[in-house]
Amino acid sequence: MALRVAIHPDNPQKRLIAQAAEVLRGGGVIAYPTDTAYGLGCTLSNRKGVERIIQIRQLPANHQFSILCPDLAEIARYARVDNATYRILRRFLPGPYTFVLEATRDVPKNILPRRKTIGLRIPGHPICLALLQAAGEPLLSTTLRLPNEDRILNDPEEIYARLTGQVDLVIDAGLLLTESSTVVDLTGETPVILRNGSGDPSVFV
Repeated sequence: MALRVAIHPDNPQKRLIAQAAEVLRGGGVIAYPTDTAYGLGCTLSNRKGVERIIQIRQLPANHQFSILCPDLAEIARYARVDNATYRILRRFLPGPYTFVLEATRDVPKNILPRRKTIGLRIPGHPICLALLQAAGEPLLSTTLRLPNEDRILNDPEEIYARLTGQVDLVIDAGLLLTESSTVVDLTGETPVILRNGSGDPSVFV
């Protein structure tokens, strides 16, 4: 049975954040809040966690997860960031955007099957940022949408009821949005919107 922890969305309790981070470091898979929607996540190095998330959501084996980082310095470790790209990231992160960038060798190969790019973001949610800092490494994340369903789960009570036994921890931050982040490809000369989401896409047009 999954553990359910209610954490204040604006002032996360350090003790509870530490508890959640311990679950992650121990190889756990969690349901947790971002600044857009609830997500499923595990630490970047957790190969078995990735396999569990793929099974829960019935995703293809080559599904491209997002990497959630606590700051721009961490993004620069996993992606190639030139000056122009850095200015864009600095302007829009933390925020409801995922940026597709060229990956570096620090990204585990099992996360990049036959791909050279990766989606990265810094969510602007206090719980998520505190969790990233406490976990000590980035999280691999995907939006909490269950198989054969179009809607994103946004009610922590429903998330717990439907995922207990499949995840190790559900962080209850109350009701959230049901819209994913806006995905922007920065690998070319100009930004390209790959998915419209909660972040305003018109700023890149």
